[in-house]
Amino acid sequence: MSSLPTSLPEKPELAWDIARLFPPQGHWSEGSYLSFTESLSQLVELVDGRVEVLEMPTKSHQKMVHFLLSLFLEFLTANRMGDAVGAPYRVRLRGETYREPDITVYLNEHLDRFGERHGEGADLVVEVVSDDAAGRTRDYEDKRRDYAAARVPEYWIVDPVAQRITVLSLDNGNYAEFGEFAAGSHAASKILDGFRLDVSTVFAAGVSS
Repeated sequence: MSSLPTSLPEKPELAWDIARLFPPQGHWSEGSYLSFTESLSQLVELVDGRVEVLEMPTKSHQKMVHFLLSLFLEFLTANRMGDAVGAPYRVRLRGETYREPDITVYLNEHLDRFGERHGEGADLVVEVVSDDAAGRTRDYEDKRRDYAAARVPEYWIVDPVAQRITVLSLDNGNYAEFGEFAAGSHAASKILDGFRLDVSTVFAAGVSS
């Protein structure tokens, strides 16, 4: 007959001494955020002085991002219109607020904003929606509000669950729907004249071996 344990396992002690090295929520400066995130492989965003740690992206998420980025870069290069980069790359939207879009596009006239360590705003951003509730709220509501407030002209929301790409265009400080494109159709950009892509191939890229 086995004997019962005489005491419960001790609860692991949190590393509070390390935590105290960092500012409390709501008091992160841009400098402390930049220094902290440079040492991480995790995606971390800064929103009005509060850090938000994002879930690590899945393989299918990354494959869709890489496929989309290749299409944007091919178009921008062929037409000598600008440049683009995929995450992780920090974009400053306002004081104490940085987001990390899945794809960030800068047109030629704004390449001076495409900094080595981070960008200042953007001309077009793309988010591939995560399948968790927090990720969907962040991409459809929080980032839509933040990108509009930063006057980013165009925002693409790529939703693998709904099999839909929504292209939003800035109109008097708010986003209006330029187009909602389902699988089987072609998504188009307003600011990149002539840029079109097959929606089905985007989602297929996420499931290919």
